Amino acid sequence: MTIEEILAPEDVLAALRAPSKKALLESLAARAADRLGIGVDEILAPLARREELGSTGVGDGVALPHARLEGIERPFGLLARLRDPMDFDAVDDRPVDLVFLLLLPAGSEGRHLNALACVARWLRDPETASALRGARDAAALHAVVGARTLSKA
Repeated sequence: MTIEEILAPEDVLAALRAPSKKALLESLAARAADRLGIGVDEILAPLARREELGSTGVGDGVALPHARLEGIERPFGLLARLRDPMDFDAVDDRPVDLVFLLLLPAGSEGRHLNALACVARWLRDPETASALRGARDAAALHAVVGARTLSKA
């Protein structure tokens, strides 16, 4: 599985603005709901429950909000580079500027479960993060993704 299988070019956002973590999650959930053809609450509720367990701000300016959803067949992702870094209650207390929303099929095991860890490793790689932060627009952000396989991330 490659990151491109999870992340389509139209699911990459550059310079996204959000006044708060809550507003950011709502915005990402709305976009994902539109792309997947499901209700916003079907995405937002599990995301909020996951955040209640502990922040998905994994450190180094990266957040990986994620949830399992009924009704999707394969992993789905949205990548956003924030215009202004924001407090995300990250584990290292640093502001977040790179956010990858990952939605996994409910009950998924194996390679779908592994997708979360691999995306996190890929985003936290200093070279990857630097390239994402330096990309001029959404197309350039998606070009960073390339055809890199999750198993090599």
